[in-house]
Amino acid sequence: QGQVVESGGGLVQPGGSLRLSCSASGNIFAIWTMGWYRQAPGNQRELVASITSGGSTKYADSVKGRFTISRDNAKNTAYLQMNNLKPEDTAVYYCNAPGEYYSGFSRYEFDSWGQGTQVTVSS
Repeated sequence: QGQVVESGGGLVQPGGSLRLSCSASGNIFAIWTMGWYRQAPGNQRELVASITSGGSTKYADSVKGRFTISRDNAKNTAYLQMNNLKPEDTAVYYCNAPGEYYSGFSRYEFDSWGQGTQVTVSS
């Protein structure tokens, strides 16, 4: 329950754009703050952007003004619009979605990560 799948990565030239999607499936009752993280080779995973269920957002300083996170609660989906991409944005991008799912008359918490999608910025 609460499985997450990312899509939208790829190869793009510096200055280009990509849009990542993160969709959660299952008998979802609610998804709390959704986040996009990235991990480049040799580096720790870092938070890129997050968005609450109410739409409040936070960004890493390195992506402010270039990336925009949004979500569609009805579709249990979050998006990351990435503009003016730089080579240092190259990484595997992961989506995190914590929340609750229901089973019968009960609710259970989940904290799901996607499998990751590769973003490569290179000329």
